[in-house]
Amino acid sequence: MNPATALATVLVDELVRCGVTDVVLAPGSRSTPLALAVHEEPRVRLHVRIDERSAAFLALGLAKRSERPVVIICTSGTAAANFHPAVIEASESGVPLLVLTADRPPELRGTGANQTIDQIKMYGSAVRWFAEVGAPEDRPGQAAYWRSLACRAYQRAAGPPDPGPVHLNVAFREPLVPDGDGSWCESLDGDAGGAWIRARVAPPASALHIPPTRRGVLVVGDGAANVRRYVAAAGMAGWPVLSEPNGGGRYGDHAISTYHFLLGNPEFAQAHRPDVVVTLGRPGLSRPLLSWIRRAEEHIVVASDLTRWPDPTRSATQVAQAVEIPVTSGDDSWLRSWRHAEHVARHAIDSVLDGSGLTEPRLARDLVEILPNGSLLFCGSSMPIRDLDQAMRPRRGLRLMASRGASGIDGLVSTAIGAALAHNGPSYALIGDLTLLHDQNGLILGPQEPRPDLCLVVVNNDGGGIFSLLPQATLGDPFERIFGTSHGVDLEYLAASTGLPYTRVEDLDDLPRAIKGDGLRMVEVRTRRDGNAAIHAAMGEAVRSAMIVGATGD
Repeated sequence: MNPATALATVLVDELVRCGVTDVVLAPGSRSTPLALAVHEEPRVRLHVRIDERSAAFLALGLAKRSERPVVIICTSGTAAANFHPAVIEASESGVPLLVLTADRPPELRGTGANQTIDQIKMYGSAVRWFAEVGAPEDRPGQAAYWRSLACRAYQRAAGPPDPGPVHLNVAFREPLVPDGDGSWCESLDGDAGGAWIRARVAPPASALHIPPTRRGVLVVGDGAANVRRYVAAAGMAGWPVLSEPNGGGRYGDHAISTYHFLLGNPEFAQAHRPDVVVTLGRPGLSRPLLSWIRRAEEHIVVASDLTRWPDPTRSATQVAQAVEIPVTSGDDSWLRSWRHAEHVARHAIDSVLDGSGLTEPRLARDLVEILPNGSLLFCGSSMPIRDLDQAMRPRRGLRLMASRGASGIDGLVSTAIGAALAHNGPSYALIGDLTLLHDQNGLILGPQEPRPDLCLVVVNNDGGGIFSLLPQATLGDPFERIFGTSHGVDLEYLAASTGLPYTRVEDLDDLPRAIKGDGLRMVEVRTRRDGNAAIHAAMGEAVRSAMIVGATGD
């Protein structure tokens, strides 16, 4: 057996023994040994993509939804560089990826050899761990080295406490294809009991006990863990829960879905300063919420890894791996005040949206309402997730995800497809037109590839809608070209080019029928960017007016 085949076979076998079930491959020559090894491995589900960037984001989606490491493989050169955006997102959002980049052997590096670049630590600090595997040799001790390396890589990617991407750079000398000889200088077999190394997770640290208080608030952001336990504890303590849609805590009687508008009211924000705020995950969608957290007396951040904790407001007073929220009794005026404000604001927002026709916030609200229990909704990182944050009512039975680590719009079609492939149930995505165009290669699936049950709901406002809500919108003449970026693409033709079933919705009453179906499909909803800015302003004004009326009793 040639060394390249031996190394690839052993690495793939050991990663599968550790728990890998999905492998994403972008084809190339130098990665041939790894490609053949995964193709012949019956215990994995193989996904092949022609575009490395799309392939990496597909792996990101698979790993994000399944919450276990997914392997991504490419050849040498700029192929590996195209993995970088997905590696960054995986790092920032704590998604376990195992990045295997094939490389030329050391003697070919720095010589001008074809498709050879410097791949050593090419992802910098974006990976949790890097290893240069080294060119394989037919000598004793290699099998133990390769298998222990694979176990270490898998465990470091999976965590806990800090999951994320791991990079193995794998150098191969030719020949790259099997030579028909199965002999090797030692046994290449793995451990009969499973993985070569079986890592054990330490018991969780003791929790920080918070003094009893009624004036507490639980804030849930992206990437939060153990959400149900903390939401239940907050309920017992009489605390309101302010959860971003992708935080997973926007359900139940204590959920305050209108916090963005409530906390944008200076009088309400001042009157509702808490004794303590506990944050799970990383909140980042609402500027009023972040400003309000910054003014809290006590801000406790819950983070599984005490070397990396989210604190974008620089206001954390304590950081703990776990906290105990004590049950309190007596005066419930704190929660009643929040719930009354939620009722008033919710009515005001819904009144505006109900009369708004086909608008982006109404689409987001209504889409969430009609999705069946057990569904996955993957959201675009720009306007769609913000529309949900500001318009979505509390509800159970829905898994909502977004790529809010680095919050880019790149690779989101592929990420949504990956998440759908890992989800056991119907899947939907709410994304913008620029997001779709940025990753239209993600729609290219070969005839032998696993296909998701995913409905892509695309909001087409012919450009970058979020800029219409930012100060850049006041710039006048330059705005439309350098921020609005109108493209004029007919999405029906784009869908046809990849054979996707396509529906255009012109009335939101038709939305439930439009999203029905199986497999990968597209639903387009056309809106206007100027109208979107106006409806957001109207929602805020309606809440302000309603709060004034509620305060005066008129």
